[in-house]
This record gives sequence, C-alpha cells and structure tokens, in this order.
Amino acid sequence: MNVERYGHAASTLTNGSVLVASGQNNGYLTSAELYNPSTGNWTTTGNMNVSRQLHTASTFANGFILVVGGQSSVSNSLSSVELYNPSTGTWTTTANLINARRCHTATVLPNGKVLVTGGYNGVSYLISAELY
Repeated sequence: MNVERYGHAASTLTNGSVLVASGQNNGYLTSAELYNPSTGNWTTTGNMNVSRQLHTASTFANGFILVVGGQSSVSNSLSSVELYNPSTGTWTTTANLINARRCHTATVLPNGKVLVTGGYNGVSYLISAELY
C-alpha cells in the first residue's frame, strides 16, 4: 500500500482488483487505493467524502462498492454511506442509514439490497438491522 492504515475495509472489484478504503493512521483517512493482483502494484484512486474507520465495504454485481457507517472520531459513529464507481474512481454520498453504527456487518442479498446488522453506536451495542 502507499499509505499505512488500519481499521480500513477491502473489497474485490469485478475485474479482480482490490479496493482498500479509508481507515486510520495518525488520524482518520479519506484515501483509497487499488491493488492489482496481476502486477502486485498499488495505485491511488478517488478520496472518500467522509473519513472513517471500522466501516464495511460491499461489492454489488455491477461492480460498484457501497461503504457503510464506521467511526469518524472516538465517540462519533457514522450513519453516512458512500458509493464507489470503479469506472470513474469517484465516490458519491448516498442516503444515510437510519442508525449510526460501526463494527457492524453488511451483506449483499440476492435482490441487490444490503442487510446491515448490529454494531456499536458509540453508546450501546445494537441489535437492530436495516435494509439499504
């Protein structure tokens, strides 16, 4: 990688590359990188709109990647969601979650929706789930 990071998320794109997004390294990051397993090279791609860690990244059948929730400071869980377009390397902010959360799971369902479950909101652990 070009930037050391932890608390990031990684997802495989339909072309086999791996997108590594956000995380932390002496502060919360907006940066994202692509790994090409054929060459072993890392390249930078567009920055996210919101810095975060402890989020999820889910790949849709069309190759877009949905980044959900996370944490932007010690006490601030996020409800924000961003969509990565691999053709343009850009991020678009989309509708927020109902509940801010970090350390959750996000699973793409056969119907194309994403099931977001559990996590922590900065005050308590969550039993809730929502479809996105």
